[in-house]
Amino acid sequence: MDEHELTVEESIMECPTCNSRHTTKNGSVHSGKQKYVRKDCGRQFVENPQNKRIQQQLRDMVDKLLLEKIPIAGISTGTEISEPWLQQYTNRKYEHVPQQIDISKKGVLNGRMR
Repeated sequence: MDEHELTVEESIMECPTCNSRHTTKNGSVHSGKQKYVRKDCGRQFVENPQNKRIQQQLRDMVDKLLLEKIPIAGISTGTEISEPWLQQYTNRKYEHVPQQIDISKKGVLNGRMR
Protein backbone atom coordinates (compact mmCIF):
# COMPACT_ATOMS: atom_id res chain seq x y z
CA MET A 1 0.00 0.00 0.00
CA ASP A 2 1.32 3.42 -0.79
CA GLU A 3 0.98 6.46 1.48
CA HIS A 4 -2.01 7.85 -0.49
CA GLU A 5 -4.06 4.72 0.23
CA LEU A 6 -3.52 5.15 3.97
CA THR A 7 -4.75 8.75 4.14
CA VAL A 8 -7.68 8.75 1.73
CA GLU A 9 -10.28 6.01 1.69
CA GLU A 10 -11.16 5.58 -1.97
CA SER A 11 -14.46 4.06 -2.97
CA ILE A 12 -15.76 2.52 -6.15
CA MET A 13 -18.87 4.71 -6.13
CA GLU A 14 -19.42 6.76 -9.27
CA CYS A 15 -20.51 10.38 -9.12
CA PRO A 16 -24.08 10.56 -10.54
CA THR A 17 -23.23 13.87 -12.24
CA CYS A 18 -19.95 13.09 -14.00
CA ASN A 19 -19.52 9.31 -13.46
CA SER A 20 -16.08 9.86 -11.94
CA ARG A 21 -14.87 7.24 -9.47
CA HIS A 22 -12.71 9.79 -7.65
CA THR A 23 -14.99 9.91 -4.60
CA THR A 24 -14.60 9.41 -0.87
CA LYS A 25 -16.91 8.43 1.95
CA ASN A 26 -18.46 11.46 3.63
CA GLY A 27 -20.38 10.40 6.73
CA SER A 28 -23.93 9.11 6.63
CA VAL A 29 -27.46 10.43 6.31
CA HIS A 30 -30.05 10.31 9.10
CA SER A 31 -31.21 6.85 7.98
CA GLY A 32 -27.67 5.47 8.33
CA LYS A 33 -26.94 5.29 4.59
CA GLN A 34 -23.36 6.00 3.54
CA LYS A 35 -22.78 9.43 1.96
CA TYR A 36 -20.10 10.05 -0.66
CA VAL A 37 -18.51 13.21 -2.04
CA ARG A 38 -16.85 13.85 -5.40
CA LYS A 39 -13.41 15.27 -4.65
CA ASP A 40 -13.15 17.73 -7.54
CA CYS A 41 -16.69 19.10 -7.89
CA GLY A 42 -17.89 18.64 -4.30
CA ARG A 43 -21.09 16.82 -5.41
CA GLN A 44 -22.55 14.80 -2.52
CA PHE A 45 -24.69 11.70 -3.01
CA VAL A 46 -25.77 8.41 -1.44
CA GLU A 47 -25.65 4.91 -2.86
CA ASN A 48 -29.02 3.67 -4.18
CA PRO A 49 -31.08 6.75 -3.24
CA GLN A 50 -34.69 6.01 -2.33
CA ASN A 51 -36.19 9.11 -3.91
CA LYS A 52 -39.84 8.73 -4.64
CA ARG A 53 -41.35 10.56 -7.57
CA ILE A 54 -44.19 12.91 -6.63
CA GLN A 55 -47.04 12.17 -9.05
CA GLN A 56 -48.94 15.03 -10.74
CA GLN A 57 -52.15 14.19 -8.87
CA LEU A 58 -50.36 14.66 -5.53
CA ARG A 59 -48.74 17.90 -6.78
CA ASP A 60 -52.21 19.17 -7.71
CA MET A 61 -53.40 18.38 -4.17
CA VAL A 62 -50.40 20.23 -2.71
CA ASP A 63 -51.28 23.26 -4.88
CA LYS A 64 -54.84 23.25 -3.50
CA LEU A 65 -53.62 22.91 0.09
CA LEU A 66 -51.21 25.81 -0.42
CA LEU A 67 -54.09 27.94 -1.73
CA GLU A 68 -56.00 27.08 1.46
CA LYS A 69 -52.97 28.41 3.40
CA ILE A 70 -52.28 25.05 5.06
CA PRO A 71 -48.80 25.18 6.65
CA ILE A 72 -46.05 23.16 4.96
CA ALA A 73 -45.67 21.05 8.11
CA GLY A 74 -49.35 20.08 7.88
CA ILE A 75 -49.12 19.31 4.18
CA SER A 76 -46.02 17.21 4.83
CA THR A 77 -47.76 15.19 7.52
CA GLY A 78 -50.92 14.65 5.49
CA THR A 79 -49.23 13.76 2.20
CA GLU A 80 -46.06 12.08 3.53
CA ILE A 81 -43.93 14.42 1.40
CA SER A 82 -40.76 15.79 3.01
CA GLU A 83 -40.80 19.38 4.24
CA PRO A 84 -37.60 20.31 2.33
CA TRP A 85 -39.14 19.07 -0.95
CA LEU A 86 -42.36 20.99 -0.23
CA GLN A 87 -40.41 24.18 0.57
CA GLN A 88 -38.41 23.96 -2.67
CA TYR A 89 -41.57 23.18 -4.66
CA THR A 90 -43.37 26.16 -3.10
CA ASN A 91 -40.42 28.49 -3.73
CA ARG A 92 -40.28 27.43 -7.39
CA LYS A 93 -44.05 27.95 -7.76
CA TYR A 94 -43.97 31.45 -6.30
CA GLU A 95 -40.86 32.59 -8.22
CA HIS A 96 -43.13 33.37 -11.16
CA VAL A 97 -45.82 35.22 -9.22
CA PRO A 98 -45.60 38.99 -9.68
CA GLN A 99 -44.42 40.70 -6.50
CA GLN A 100 -46.07 44.02 -7.31
CA ILE A 101 -49.79 44.64 -6.96
CA ASP A 102 -51.63 47.20 -9.08
CA ILE A 103 -53.89 49.33 -6.89
CA SER A 104 -56.41 51.77 -8.27
CA LYS A 105 -58.24 54.42 -6.30
CA LYS A 106 -61.92 54.11 -5.69
CA GLY A 107 -63.67 56.98 -7.24
CA VAL A 108 -66.26 58.23 -9.60
CA LEU A 109 -66.59 56.59 -13.00
CA ASN A 110 -68.95 58.19 -15.51
CA GLY A 111 -70.72 60.07 -12.76
CA ARG A 112 -71.28 56.95 -10.62
CA MET A 113 -69.39 55.52 -7.68
CA ARG A 114 -67.49 52.35 -8.40
